[in-house]
Amino acid sequence: MSDTNSASPVRVGAAPDGTLTYLVDLPPEALPPVRFRDLAAAWDAARDRAIAADSRDDGGWGAARMFRFRREDGTCTDLTLADPDACCWAGAVDTTVGMTTSYGLSLCLRLLALVDLLAHARWAANLFTVKRDGAVIDPAVLRAAARTPLTPEARFDEAGFRSQVTRACLPSPLPDPSGAFA
Repeated sequence: MSDTNSASPVRVGAAPDGTLTYLVDLPPEALPPVRFRDLAAAWDAARDRAIAADSRDDGGWGAARMFRFRREDGTCTDLTLADPDACCWAGAVDTTVGMTTSYGLSLCLRLLALVDLLAHARWAANLFTVKRDGAVIDPAVLRAAARTPLTPEARFDEAGFRSQVTRACLPSPLPDPSGAFA
């Protein structure tokens, strides 16, 4: 396995079959939040790449990726992306932002965690629309995904995520004219 940058908390190696392995010196929950605009761009890039891959005959969905997140106590969390869609989305992030930094890796994992959450969270069904050329998503959902911490399993805690989205969708309170609650 070859190091891409020994000072980075993320080291990447490639196997002869094209599988990429990431050794990460941080647990998923320690990865940084990302900027809304970067997550929105990653969402669009992933959608565009999936549409392009779907139209190709060579099955160009992207390489499988394996992650090993190490904690300070020596324990590890392993994650494997072998699903063609997940590989495609990870490839889009890798091509546009790169995944050799904790920021790029956080961006990718947040995108994947968001897709996972939206696939099973019935309460979020009215916050996105799936169309033939991809999905359109409420910006409040992307904002929540950009800042909500990942779990140790590289997912979103659904209750915490829902709370973030709910707060973002509520109208701002009117100022108290008497100043009693200031």
